Amino acid sequence: MKRTDFRHLEPLRVRWAEVDAQGIVFNGHYLTYLDTAISGYWRALALPYADTMKSLGGDLYVRRATLDYRGSARYDDRLDIGIRCREFGNSSMKVDGAVFHGEQMLVQAEMVYVFADPGTQTPVRLPDPLRRLMQDFEAGQPVVDVALGPWRELGEAATAIRREVFIEEQHIPADMEWDSADASCLHALARNRFGTPLATGRLLEHVPGVAKIGRMAVLRPMRGTRIGRQVLEALMAEAKKQGYREVLLHAQLAAENFYLRAGFQRRGQPFEEAGIGHVEMVRVL
Repeated sequence: MKRTDFRHLEPLRVRWAEVDAQGIVFNGHYLTYLDTAISGYWRALALPYADTMKSLGGDLYVRRATLDYRGSARYDDRLDIGIRCREFGNSSMKVDGAVFHGEQMLVQAEMVYVFADPGTQTPVRLPDPLRRLMQDFEAGQPVVDVALGPWRELGEAATAIRREVFIEEQHIPADMEWDSADASCLHALARNRFGTPLATGRLLEHVPGVAKIGRMAVLRPMRGTRIGRQVLEALMAEAKKQGYREVLLHAQLAAENFYLRAGFQRRGQPFEEAGIGHVEMVRVL
């Protein structure tokens, strides 16, 4: 196996507690690495795992895991854990895993997962929508759709995301979150292949020639994926289509690097908004 055999690679760094008396990673920790990478694989599929399994009426259980040790990782090594699903049965699927240090494969794994009733752990048929999603992902197909539209079409889903992120998680007062601009803004909503809303944002005019992006929110389980970037790019593309020459936003300081990677530049000094540090950022379209 090579790195290029995997569409999903989960980065990890070896911690001191994972190294044994031989100065190498204790063999059992590689199973933990693989399990961590499986969680990353579900994020790459744009699936909040627990909610998705509940909606499908089952859960996935490991039936077999086989590891072939070919090399050793050491403290502070940067590793990439490859995961791919390549074979499906009635209720089971085979998952390939590989632990890479650079281009060197240290551990090769084959795991069998069974979809089963969580109450009895009795195998049931792997749902066809889940099966198709994994097959499409491995074939390079997109797994997220970003829709643009008015509040009357997207507002219900956008409201739920913003309430969870801004009001419940960040403790922003509700009367500061909702404003009259929502009714006239263009909104973006990212959904996964099951139609689950995952992220949102909005676009409005700041001054003639300059658009403003705001209310960017991504549900916690989906952060660290490209979903927020897809929402941002959809809004910027629409702003350019409408003839705006520049777009600005007020970025939370914790999210500044996210916008820097998208080509935005800081303008001015940090300030507080709703009790949270922000900075104005701009990008020419």
